[in-house]
Amino acid sequence: MYSCLKSYGIDGIDAFPVTVEATFGRAMPGFDIVGLPDAAIKESRLRVQSSIRLCGYELPAGRITVNLAPASQRKFGPAFDLPIFLAVLAATNQLSSLPEDAAFVGELSLSGQIRPVNGVLSMALRAKADGIPAFFVPEENAKEASIVEGLTVYPVSDITALLAHLDGSCPITPVEFDPLLILSGANQFENDLADVRGQHFAKRALEIAAAGGHNLLLIGPPGTGKSMLAKRLPSILPKLSFREAIETTRIYSVAGMLSPDHPILSTRPFRSPHHTVSPAGLTGGGSSPVPGEISLAHNGVLFLDELPEFHRDALEILRQPLEDGTVTVSRVAGSASFPSSIMLAAAMNPCPCGYFGHPTRACSCTPYAIERYLQRVSGPLLDRIDLHVEVAPVEYADLAGDSSGESSAAILQRVLAARAVQDTRYKGTGVTCNARLPSAMLRRVCRLAPDADRVLRGAFERMGLSARAYDRVLKVSRTIADLAGSERIEAEHVREAVQYRNLDRKYWYTA
Repeated sequence: MYSCLKSYGIDGIDAFPVTVEATFGRAMPGFDIVGLPDAAIKESRLRVQSSIRLCGYELPAGRITVNLAPASQRKFGPAFDLPIFLAVLAATNQLSSLPEDAAFVGELSLSGQIRPVNGVLSMALRAKADGIPAFFVPEENAKEASIVEGLTVYPVSDITALLAHLDGSCPITPVEFDPLLILSGANQFENDLADVRGQHFAKRALEIAAAGGHNLLLIGPPGTGKSMLAKRLPSILPKLSFREAIETTRIYSVAGMLSPDHPILSTRPFRSPHHTVSPAGLTGGGSSPVPGEISLAHNGVLFLDELPEFHRDALEILRQPLEDGTVTVSRVAGSASFPSSIMLAAAMNPCPCGYFGHPTRACSCTPYAIERYLQRVSGPLLDRIDLHVEVAPVEYADLAGDSSGESSAAILQRVLAARAVQDTRYKGTGVTCNARLPSAMLRRVCRLAPDADRVLRGAFERMGLSARAYDRVLKVSRTIADLAGSERIEAEHVREAVQYRNLDRKYWYTA
């Protein structure tokens, strides 16, 4: 006897269709699974056998062969337990029929319960693209899959309930879920920039970074509020659009980091890995590559505190994702690409003791120690950071005063106005903000007034800017002009943008 049904596997964060075939013949008893399965899939035969017996069925004496097609592509994870179970029952003539227009995924427990699996949102998107109308998923994954409009999602709690649905005795009610209800409540943060006393220059830099999606480096002595500022950056970022929410949720789904109660991300990610993180922890990895911290921060912020304390090879990995917006993980078994459109926010001290350049406290470090410390952050990485911001010690009057700073809500309104200008400007181009502006569009979008061109030319020659730094100064100038409501980039916009490129000359080139 022969049976087959549809399922889906995960490659990177994308799903691919898998046909689960099963045959049964009168021969030496055996149960084989072929089609490049991993260890978790090979072990599924034991879970399937247990579930078959507990559900009152039996495995007749004979050879069962299960094939996961296409056989040339590796499959990972326990998501094929449920389709293998159904295919085996059908092949042994214990299940009358299987729907041809449905797909199944789910992990089996030994008691017949259906456990959740990773990557269901990507599978649901691919099922819709393939024209499959019905998708049977574990109950805990049902809301996640129902985000995909036009796909009927059936939540399956256990094998008994599924079999009752298939024979028509007790149909399962499809899940109806409106993800816009979750997205409507986004951008509620406990941390507010009003909590930060003083630091008006740094707050202005944060506003520019949020308005244009620019990378940011905060450098200053200990206790000046660098981490405090960076952790409040999400409070002035726009809400995720529905498209961005789907992109980011797919990554978290594949990584197994979604909650059943919150099946779609409603706020921009803020990832802050410890400085001991490995290169694989940043990019992702494993025999079946899963997303790392860079991709988990997609459409959000990756915050690296104590930047020079990170391993040099881990920091250098950032260079390609910051430039291309994707990170590629290559392994012997294959490669996977993960999206990494991130804002990089970093904070660091100017020297090992932290007080190099402090107005009142003496630095105890030797020039060699300072140079060695700063050289842990390479020039090419610095070149990819748009805003270099010095965070000075806070004045006593700011700390002891009763007045609080400007709130995140007030700053967010200016950021949203600037982003609205960019949305209109880049409509239909795929560009989301000024920081993502490709070189081909740069000259057309960043039109300079004559005075602004002279200022930028003088800065380029005086500071020895690279071609990349020139482009990034233009993009920051464009954002400052958008915040000012100016269609053209004026000289004052360029001057403000250029001042955010001075710290590498102050610290790195003189260390």
